[in-house]
Amino acid sequence: MNDRRNEAPQAYGSGFGNSFAFEAVAGALPVGRNSPQKTPFGLYAEQLSGSAFTAPRHENKRSWLYRLRPTASHSPYKPYDGGKLLRSGPFDEVPPSPNRMRWDPLEMPTEPTDFVDGLVSYGGNGDVATGQGIGIHLYAANRSMRDRVFSNADGELLIVPQQGVLLLATELGRLSVAPGEIAVVPRGLRFRVELNDAEARGYVCENYGAPFRLPELGPIGSNGLANSRDFLTPSAWFEDVDAPCEVVQKFQGGLWVTTLDHSPLDVVAWHGNLAPYKYDLSLFNTIGTVSYDHPDPSIFTVLTSPSEIAGTANCDFVIFPPRWMVAEDTFRPPWFHRNVMSEFMGLIHGAYDAKAGGFAPGGASLHNCMSGHGPDRESWEKATVAELRPHKIENTMAFMFESRWVIRPTRFAMETPLMQLDYDDCWNGFTKGKPGV
Repeated sequence: MNDRRNEAPQAYGSGFGNSFAFEAVAGALPVGRNSPQKTPFGLYAEQLSGSAFTAPRHENKRSWLYRLRPTASHSPYKPYDGGKLLRSGPFDEVPPSPNRMRWDPLEMPTEPTDFVDGLVSYGGNGDVATGQGIGIHLYAANRSMRDRVFSNADGELLIVPQQGVLLLATELGRLSVAPGEIAVVPRGLRFRVELNDAEARGYVCENYGAPFRLPELGPIGSNGLANSRDFLTPSAWFEDVDAPCEVVQKFQGGLWVTTLDHSPLDVVAWHGNLAPYKYDLSLFNTIGTVSYDHPDPSIFTVLTSPSEIAGTANCDFVIFPPRWMVAEDTFRPPWFHRNVMSEFMGLIHGAYDAKAGGFAPGGASLHNCMSGHGPDRESWEKATVAELRPHKIENTMAFMFESRWVIRPTRFAMETPLMQLDYDDCWNGFTKGKPGV
């Protein structure tokens, strides 16, 4: 059995959406053309397209891969019996609900479970068939993927680890992703998830719509929020392994499987602008008020998937990082509000400043379109009497998947004992205002 792995240290190129050129073996990347009659070393040239061929140049995503074997060489896929809790849009198992919802952290599995089988769908919107909306999943795993890889034909995957470091071994290189970092894997790319720790847990946003990009800065100017230079794309790395490998593919909401006689992570060189990437959330340049009032949460947007309506996102990925609060004569936590957008929140570590308790790292909450929400009573009472000195919120990282579409929960999300049935109680006990007194 041939089992030769390129074990060079992980290396990255920097820049969001850049066009890169990497080779794991010198001379493997063709010069001056994409598909020469004879490729170096007898490799197979293959284009991976993340957009239509005729998409505008600034939106066109594609990479050329030079690999040991073409991906066209495989036997038919068959339905996969695992991953029974992974769902896709349309999310119609149960009726949508206007109620606020919150869940305790997903429990760690007691049986050996890898990333694919550890994915649990909490909800989503839109439809994979029409390329709109998102799926929201949580994962809990206690072993690495063994002799198998995963790919998703339905959308790109935004992975947010909460516990445990992940090593993503992809066709285009390897990424080490720790809690406090995120990774994005393009649609259709094959990858394996290895655990650096005994257990791992986190969140996944499956984006069916336009690929994530950096938000426009508008009047902020040319700098701020997530800087493009801080996004890292892995250099080429490959496996030359002649041993059975299972390929699990998600296609139109279903899981399918086939078995190869080799590892498909065999890309020796590649170039282009469609590739996985990672980002360290601690590098986010937070923008906020220096006079009065709490800014809209859109000021904390890291990535956005736009829709055809300007300024209205298919999905925004928003974070609430450590930051200084200095606003004068201002209620500083997020205000009470109802929103046309729907919000699914998670907590990586620490505490969220608008909740005194109940929202734990690894947990989640859902506040759907026009559902009133905001700080709980204890947080509101403290904020209304606090001395307004400069105050730094530290040791926290919460985030939000925000979408223009209503987020419809799955049956699992509605029926799991992890749901906090007393969530509404955190807003009990507010006293009545006294106008004119």
